[in-house]
Amino acid sequence: MRIVVLAGGLSDERDVSLASGAQISNALVSKNHDVLLLDIYTGLQDVSDFESAYKKYKKETYTYNVPKEKPNLEVLRKQQNNQKSLIGPNVLEICQDADICFLALHGGIGENGQLQALFDIYGIQYTGSAYEGSLLAMNKIISKELMAFNGTKTPEWDIYHFGKEIPEIKYPVVFKPNDNGSSIGVIILNDSDELHKALEEMKGISSTILIEEKIDGREFSVGIIGSSALPVIEIIPKQGFFDYQSKYQEGASEEISPANIPNSLAEELQNTALKVHNLLGLKVYSRIDFIVDEDHVIYCIEANSLPGMTQTSLLPKEAHANQISYEDLCELLIMESLKKYS
Repeated sequence: MRIVVLAGGLSDERDVSLASGAQISNALVSKNHDVLLLDIYTGLQDVSDFESAYKKYKKETYTYNVPKEKPNLEVLRKQQNNQKSLIGPNVLEICQDADICFLALHGGIGENGQLQALFDIYGIQYTGSAYEGSLLAMNKIISKELMAFNGTKTPEWDIYHFGKEIPEIKYPVVFKPNDNGSSIGVIILNDSDELHKALEEMKGISSTILIEEKIDGREFSVGIIGSSALPVIEIIPKQGFFDYQSKYQEGASEEISPANIPNSLAEELQNTALKVHNLLGLKVYSRIDFIVDEDHVIYCIEANSLPGMTQTSLLPKEAHANQISYEDLCELLIMESLKKYS
């Protein structure tokens, strides 16, 4: 097949996306597909069809390592002459000319449903969920409201909009941008002395902050492919919590899959993950994150409509525990996605 792997973009998760895209591209090349890795924001100035782009820009091997710090998007904007469009030159045309577009995007328009809606208009086939599920999963507040209303336990929360009055806070809490991922902007506050600094750090990341009850416990995640749950994975950061560096720097966390937990707890986590996946209208694949406290009470933290696919990402490790190689996983996601169009 002719496959565009779409990555990059103008998102705080740009580097994670480029790393995912490189790994996915290599896997699909090994499966004898014609693969073009394309940055959705920078695009290509000189070609507007797949065959021309593939002949000129294909690589035998793609590489990209996630830096320790999040990307400087202002520098990228200047390099692109302050390009206003979030979709670069000829991206839509090249994707239209491919058989399918593998979305290796994280955050921004790649995960909030906007790109999926646009691709539906242009008749472009793509991997993963449609725009409805993507939108619901990316908006942490809406997804938590849906989970709570439908009987899935999630940490208590409040909302702060910049410029409005700060709600009363019962510490400790977790500050999260409402519409970001990869733990970018996530801050744990233990008392009111830390509030002003946290608000300053959150400026420019999101206009709306989720103020979430801090649950102490073990952290787990469950991947979904099709209508089945993968083995549960436990995440044990070596320092602090599962932040940006712990997620994407080799050796910063220990991940165990299948998790060393009773079968009854594993089944409950898997069943809850499937429930949340279906509740939010997610399709093809997703990853649902949990914290389990010392009394084995399960709290659903959030859903990821386009989970990371880097070497250190959780979904590939869960698939490996289920005897699915990385290469087979990428092809499986293509095959599952094509079912949407049959």
